[in-house]
Amino acid sequence: MTIILGLIIAAVSLIGGFAALGGKVAVLWQPWELVIIIGVALGTFFVANPMKAIVDTLRSTREAVFNAVPKKRDYLDVLALLYALMRELRAKGRNEVEPHIENPQESEIFRSFPTVYRNSGLLTFVCDYFRLILVGNARAHEIEALMDEELQTIHRDQLKPYYALSALAEALPAIGIVAAVLGVIKAMGAIDQSPQILGSLIGAALVGTFVGIFLSYALVAPVAHKVKGVREHRLRPYIIVKQSLLAFMNGAPPQIALEHGRKTISAYDRPTIDEVENETMNSGGGLGETVQDIPQKGAA
Repeated sequence: MTIILGLIIAAVSLIGGFAALGGKVAVLWQPWELVIIIGVALGTFFVANPMKAIVDTLRSTREAVFNAVPKKRDYLDVLALLYALMRELRAKGRNEVEPHIENPQESEIFRSFPTVYRNSGLLTFVCDYFRLILVGNARAHEIEALMDEELQTIHRDQLKPYYALSALAEALPAIGIVAAVLGVIKAMGAIDQSPQILGSLIGAALVGTFVGIFLSYALVAPVAHKVKGVREHRLRPYIIVKQSLLAFMNGAPPQIALEHGRKTISAYDRPTIDEVENETMNSGGGLGETVQDIPQKGAA
């Protein structure tokens, strides 16, 4: 909702400042200039992007407006799911875990963590790499290289709306100038009219330049950066899965593997080690040994 608040502040400051300077606010209302600018901008946007990217841009804009980023609850669900699967794999072996991986929609483990269960991309990511672990032939460094490649691909796909909106923001000032030039052409066609009429026509033309620049720097570009931030936050659960599974493949017990994943979460949203322990105890049947016990066990 900070986007809406910011736009209200910008609009009130702009119009209020213009009125305080003695400007006539009604002059800024030039609907046909808006039609030209917005219409040309939308047209070029459709030319430059495939339909999937256009639909994803609308989706990402909605995510940005509502700040739809993972919260602590989402991170706890990811960590608890990973713990449950790793614990099952260690305790019961591959044959017991494989049905959960092959058919996650029917798995009681996955259904216990709705924020992951409803995220089809993350669900597929988890199942794909647990499936590779079950096969048993892949080495940790090979899995890491594969994960990095897939994460780069996901990251590029997730940022397509950002690049599309950034290109539109760069084009809007020039589109505003086009609308202004058309307004000047109209004004030149009335060169024989009174200065009052001519001044009104030229003022209307200049509104086109103003609108193009305002939409670019005060609306589209900030929204694009917000989209980028939200999409990068939404990639964080994948990083948690990567680091936790790599640690598990390298021999770390499940609770220590979770710590590798937990440390990748931003300090603003990172659950404490006690919160993770309580979550896994409630959902996975207990840690068996607490993190605090591990150094003593290793020392022994």
